[in-house]
Amino acid sequence: QAQLVESGGGLVQAGGSLRLSCVASGRSFGSYVMAWFRQVPGKEREFVAAISWRGDYADSVKGRFTISRDNAKNTWYLQMNSLKPEDTAVYYCAARAGTSSRNRDGYNYWGQGTQVTVSS
Repeated sequence: QAQLVESGGGLVQAGGSLRLSCVASGRSFGSYVMAWFRQVPGKEREFVAAISWRGDYADSVKGRFTISRDNAKNTWYLQMNSLKPEDTAVYYCAARAGTSSRNRDGYNYWGQGTQVTVSS
């Protein structure tokens, strides 16, 4: 059974950087769209970034975050720079077959989440 495991979250000061990783196992995700979403308590899980053959970003992170993938390692990453307190959330990696989408309902593989906290 396919499994996604995130790592790399933590506590960082505003303006700092973190790199999240998502390692997939159980099947190859080389042809899948890989994405990152985030969620804060009481709010909907929101799209952050996705990558098929190129990256797509939410306006709130464009220019600060970079999504990348290493198909040989079945792994994708989210490099987060110039972090802001409003980036504080639980970050989830996700995967789907087909075309890239910002809609979380289209993703059928999810990780368990990793907490990112940005202090002011």
